[in-house]
Amino acid sequence: MGVHLFENKGWENTYKTAELAAEYAKEHGLKYVVLASKTGYTIDIFMETFAKAGVDVKFVSVTHCYGDMGPGQCEMSLEKRKELTDKGVTVITATHALSGAERGIANRYGGVTPAILMADTLKFLGQGMKVGVEISLMAMDNGAIPYGEEIIAVGGCGHGADYALTLIPGHSNNLFETKVIDIICKPRIS
Repeated sequence: MGVHLFENKGWENTYKTAELAAEYAKEHGLKYVVLASKTGYTIDIFMETFAKAGVDVKFVSVTHCYGDMGPGQCEMSLEKRKELTDKGVTVITATHALSGAERGIANRYGGVTPAILMADTLKFLGQGMKVGVEISLMAMDNGAIPYGEEIIAVGGCGHGADYALTLIPGHSNNLFETKVIDIICKPRIS
């Protein structure tokens, strides 16, 4: 299975990304899928697709942190969070591993910090690469995935999912242990 390239980025690739990720998980015996899902609806598509394909994995949904939309606000409603956790999904809402406090420093004083530079460098390979690495670090830091195990990470270029990769993540305090293994799918240009 080679890299599947989408002609365009965006939401319309979500169902195909889910199918490709399910096929990859089945073929390689992977047991964990970490998804960026601001509202929780992208993970619904993945759960349905994996179930139809007969692929049993543990899903981890990583939301934007509180405050990303505005002070005290999170895009995932409490009702959606409960619905997902009732279905066995681990939902993580935490400071973004590759920006967090550093973005606050850069916003106030200007300049570039090391983590922001790293995030922007990962974007050379696409927004979804940066998101996939970042959410995997966050999931590892929260104990939602086992240390040293290859996982599938899914991100996108705004809404939905158009990028899936496999990696073995490290903790954010040891982020250079992270090893990207495969790119399952991505937009040609993101």
